[in-house]
Amino acid sequence: MRVFLTGATGFIGSHIIPELLAHGHQVLGLTRSEAGAQQLEAAGAEVHRGELESPETLARGAATADAVIHCAFDHNFADFIENTRKDARNIAAMGKALAGTTKPILITSGVGSGTPRDGGPATEDILNPLHANPRIATELAGAALTAQRIDVRTIRLPQVHDTTRAGLITPLIAEARRTGAIAYLGEGTTRWAAAHIGDVARLYVLALERGQPGARYHASVEEGVGARAIAEAIGKGTGLPVRAIDTAEVGRYFGWMAPFAGLDMIASSAWTRERLGWRPEGPDLLTDLAAMRFSDASAA
Repeated sequence: MRVFLTGATGFIGSHIIPELLAHGHQVLGLTRSEAGAQQLEAAGAEVHRGELESPETLARGAATADAVIHCAFDHNFADFIENTRKDARNIAAMGKALAGTTKPILITSGVGSGTPRDGGPATEDILNPLHANPRIATELAGAALTAQRIDVRTIRLPQVHDTTRAGLITPLIAEARRTGAIAYLGEGTTRWAAAHIGDVARLYVLALERGQPGARYHASVEEGVGARAIAEAIGKGTGLPVRAIDTAEVGRYFGWMAPFAGLDMIASSAWTRERLGWRPEGPDLLTDLAAMRFSDASAA
């Protein structure tokens, strides 16, 4: 297949490209810059110029492909709510370009969207439209396309990691450097699901080749890694002191990440593994944190 890949020069997209090529697919990668074009060409992908602020440019890319993998997202958290709306507009535009075809579009969300209202691990069969995370806009946009009989498949991500980046943990490291300490709330019992980037990239390709219309797939390998263990690993790697804090100090130590400090983001992937034959094999989160190049991670 000729696959239109958004986010093709980003952390996740750049790992998806070699997986797609290894499976015999062609890749048409989205970029807005000359540097991005050169990166894509070096990786063996075709170049499609466009940007997230112009949905019509993404629609044109989708129209020329046999399938779409959409993993681009504007991670400027200072304008997070508007960025989720922008993501919804882009999904709608690409979906319109695919209307009347059987071409699949894989969209990217977070595992939190599958969290049961009464708590517990997120599961693939649940979509909580009232979830407090504004990123739910992505899944609602996907659901609207599904209602139009467009083949939408959703990949829900946990904290995706290697030895340079680790999802929300990367900005958490930056906040720790700002405050001079890495903190966890209370006893540090909250947990975040995680997966190595290599396993995540393989899951996208499996969902493309074996996935079903309307399905949601969880990329969580570890159901949940404790906040205290994460903080202690960061403290050891950076040399920063590790502190247990109460709710009154969350704003000081977590900054804009304060809403995540006490949030349990655990997720099961049992259904995904069974349906797609996904067999993760990468290192776990704490192993990657122990080997992390923290100078790179804090600047990423």
